[in-house]
Amino acid sequence: MDVLLTNDDGIQARGIMALYTALVERGHTVHVVAPMEQQSGVGHSLTVFEPLRCLHFRQEGFQGLGLYGTPTDCVKLALASLLEKRPDIVMSGINAGPNVGPDILYSGTVGAATEACHEDLPSMAISDDEEEPTDILAKARHAVSLAEAINWEAIPTRRVINVNYPRGPLALSKGVRVCKQTTAVWKNSYIERKDPRGGRYWWLAGSIPPETVNAGSDKDLLNRGFVTITPLCFNFTDEAGLRILERENIPDVR
Repeated sequence: MDVLLTNDDGIQARGIMALYTALVERGHTVHVVAPMEQQSGVGHSLTVFEPLRCLHFRQEGFQGLGLYGTPTDCVKLALASLLEKRPDIVMSGINAGPNVGPDILYSGTVGAATEACHEDLPSMAISDDEEEPTDILAKARHAVSLAEAINWEAIPTRRVINVNYPRGPLALSKGVRVCKQTTAVWKNSYIERKDPRGGRYWWLAGSIPPETVNAGSDKDLLNRGFVTITPLCFNFTDEAGLRILERENIPDVR
C-alpha cells in the first residue's frame, strides 16, 4: 500500500513513529505529513488566515514532513500539493488517549481521517486509551494488520474506520469488537486558578459519567479491555427531523 500517515500529537510523537515502523516492516510505502506541534482537540479545523510552512524531519528510522498547521491541513496539503500521486489509504494516529463517543467531534486524529474520507480515500483513525502508551509497537503492528485485512472495496465511500486500543499490553486485551459509538456526552467542568497578577484562568477537566455509557458501545467495550472498531460517517442530515419539518407549515419567503 501507498500510505499517507498523519496524527494530531505531532510528528515527534511515539504513536506515529510506531505506525511508521510497523508499515515499513510490512513493505508499505509511507509518506508522513504531520503537525510540527501538538494539535489535540482541534477537530476538523483548518488554517485560513496564515500561510502553511513545513520542514523535513529526520531521525534514525523515521522521516517525514512536519507542517505548522492542523491535522486537516496536513491531509489537504499532502493530497493537493505534496504527494506525487494519490495514496491508497490515509492512517491517522496512534493518538495518545482514546477517541470514542463524543471525542470524535473534537479529535484532530479523527479530523484528519475525516478529511481523507471526504476525498473518497480509505481512512483509519487509531487511538490508544493511554496518555503514556505501553506496548505501542505491538498495537501499531496490529493496526497495520487491520488495514491490510479490511476489504476496503466493500466499505461505502466517505467512511472512517475508528480504532481504539485498551490500556496495557495488547496481549492482555480481550479481543476485537466491531461496535457503535456511545451516545453518552461529557459532563463539563473547569478548574479555576489565578495567575500571579490575580487574573482568572481555567483548565478544562470533566468526564463522561459511567452510568450514561451505552452497554456494548465503543466506550463501554474499551473500558472492559476490548479493541474497538467503529465505522463512522459524516452525513449529518437528520432524516427524522427532515420528515417532521417537511410536514410543518413553514412560511415561504416572498
